[in-house]
Amino acid sequence: MPIHSIWLMPAAADEATLTGIVRELAERFGTPLFAPHLTLRGDTEQQAAELERAVDAAARQVSAFAEPVSLVEGSESFFRSFYARFAICPPLMALKRALDLEALDSFMPHVSLLYGPVEVAAKAQAIREIDKRLAGRAISFDRIGVVTSGQDVPIADWRVVFSARLGG
Repeated sequence: MPIHSIWLMPAAADEATLTGIVRELAERFGTPLFAPHLTLRGDTEQQAAELERAVDAAARQVSAFAEPVSLVEGSESFFRSFYARFAICPPLMALKRALDLEALDSFMPHVSLLYGPVEVAAKAQAIREIDKRLAGRAISFDRIGVVTSGQDVPIADWRVVFSARLGG
């Protein structure tokens, strides 16, 4: 059974900006390319059709919105190696409640910018550089996607299989 995730996706202009940063960092550090997104629910074996219905319903309840980047930071986690962090604003809370209530307590909204381990000092320098560019910048989000993706799915094989615009 395919593994799926639910992603909140940036509007076109912000998606282009974030994709450029992901590409820049991937070239700099030799890390994988991926589509920038904010994971609302990760790695579920729930049927895609069920996820599509849930995403469609949740998208109708929340309008497109913008939220500023709180800060850019990093961790040791492969999928959270380097990311832009966001506050849990009301639209994010509503979407998380609708789509993944069980993981509400551990919700840490972020858009990853780099996956994988990189040399600590070089990563710290890059985080400072990207934080200067992104901290405080509002990122617009306008759609939710059901994506064939997960920790056991090769990043190059991740695919959006359904999307719904926020606000219907």
